[in-house]
Amino acid sequence: MPSSAPTLVSKCTIFPDQKSSLSKLKLSVSDLPMLSCHYIQKGCLFTQPTSLSSNQLIPLLKSALSRTLSLFPPLAGRLTTDSHGYVYISCNDAGVHFLHAAAPALNVLDLLSPLDVHKSFREFFTFDRKVSYSGHYSPIMAVQVTELADGFFIGISVNHAVTDGTSFWNFFNTFAQECRGASKSIRNVPDFRRDSVLISDAVLRLPEGGPKVTFNADAPIRERIFSFSREAIQKLKARANNRKWTEGVNSVELLRKKSNDNLLQKVEISSFQSVCALLWRAVTRARKLPASKTTTFRMAVNCRHRLEPKLEPFYFGNAIQSIPTFATAADVLSHDLRWCAEQLNKNVRAHNDATVRQFVKDWESNPRCFPLGNPDGASITMGSSPRFPMYDNDFGWGRPLAVRSGGANKFDGKISAFPGRDGSGTVDLEVVLAPETMAGLESDPEFMMYATGQL
Repeated sequence: MPSSAPTLVSKCTIFPDQKSSLSKLKLSVSDLPMLSCHYIQKGCLFTQPTSLSSNQLIPLLKSALSRTLSLFPPLAGRLTTDSHGYVYISCNDAGVHFLHAAAPALNVLDLLSPLDVHKSFREFFTFDRKVSYSGHYSPIMAVQVTELADGFFIGISVNHAVTDGTSFWNFFNTFAQECRGASKSIRNVPDFRRDSVLISDAVLRLPEGGPKVTFNADAPIRERIFSFSREAIQKLKARANNRKWTEGVNSVELLRKKSNDNLLQKVEISSFQSVCALLWRAVTRARKLPASKTTTFRMAVNCRHRLEPKLEPFYFGNAIQSIPTFATAADVLSHDLRWCAEQLNKNVRAHNDATVRQFVKDWESNPRCFPLGNPDGASITMGSSPRFPMYDNDFGWGRPLAVRSGGANKFDGKISAFPGRDGSGTVDLEVVLAPETMAGLESDPEFMMYATGQL
């Protein structure tokens, strides 16, 4: 049997096709904590273009990448630390790595059929386990294109101290637009200004050689994609809002029609908060925690629209903060779904301009890297967002078949939310758990009633 591991065909450095007009950008209080995190690794799976051969596809992607880097100069730069300890992105046009790999023994069905996420996806990215601090001496970004028997995968690894999900997917979308010849329609131009409260005089003191990740990257885990249909989410949201679900009736309209009395006084639980509450309960059950154990559900929130004055929607960099919600295992499991969702909703709603600024002040009083991980075995960390335009990455031969990630920043309790491919309001959760916890989740009747294993 031929090996399914990708083989490297070629590797080169891609430079922006125009010289950068930016000099350097200071890392913010949202950027600096990410220096101890792995590079982000996200990518898209495609069927093979019928109109393009490999000899045409690779040069086309390289050319589009070069043009896109001119619109995103920081991604072609390097990190630098000055004599005062401030960290900057030097937009010096040093370039990004581009790798062409081949895995002809793998086909699309091979990759999407297993119950757990196929291990080969991790091999479709370079810079595996690279810590973001290493952007001082390594490229800030790398692109790997892996050819399969009947398709290909575009995997992008990018420094997490330089971008968050909003910036990452804006780059990916722009790369696709450039490739399909739609450069004139590019409107989501990144904003590189550094004049908000996120830019601080505080100095993050780092150990010699840089920080390390704060979790055990070798701990055993399982990884699955659970898909929530639009109908399942509507039913779940109706339950979280103590409403009867009626097929074909918009939940907001239903609320307006039936809430003339006491329902108007209740907070509306969102679809995503309903899914998160379901997951919180199911994972807590699967972990078999002591009743008195405090559990944590962390949600990453976008601060761009929460600040006053607001940041631009496509402000480039990290503009996220992690909101923890705490509850004992007994409270999570003895209360109903709505109670759990209300705890999450309350913290998200409270995260306004004043709260964002308080987070900044707290960090400035004690500058530190972000403690990613699950040290007490009772935490869930929700990342990414079903609002990200992941399936808008049409390079000229159609939308992606699937979105997958590499091995970066994965530990027991790490969850990533993706939009479903059909665009109808479905949500896919990439769930990473300890093997015994995953087994418990798979046999949880409440969770599996709404979730379907993605094939």
